[in-house]
Amino acid sequence: MVEQETQRLDAIFQALGDATRRQMLLALSEGERSVSQLAEPFDMSLAAASKHVKVLEKAGLIRREVRWRTHTCRLEPGPLASAHDWLGFYERFWTSRLDVLDALLREENANRSKDQKEGDKT
Repeated sequence: MVEQETQRLDAIFQALGDATRRQMLLALSEGERSVSQLAEPFDMSLAAASKHVKVLEKAGLIRREVRWRTHTCRLEPGPLASAHDWLGFYERFWTSRLDVLDALLREENANRSKDQKEGDKT
């Protein structure tokens, strides 16, 4: 079970690691698109666009449907939620560490101010 989840997250982050695929996902967030429509904004062949679509599909981020000769894609948001949850753990981890650092720096600053005031009195 854990290995399967790891492989799924690996596929999701690999798919998200490419700017072209992220742009394709952005376009799909506005609605269904054909592979041709997804390729249109980029200087690439239909075959190259299809390879990007396959990576997104393998990661479960999109669903492709064949209608006659047209391959239509739509966004599947579920896997993005899994990635978001995984990232959320680290966001909470680093936020708590930064909160501790902030408290220590404030305390150090307050002690310096106190020492300066005491030094001014003598």
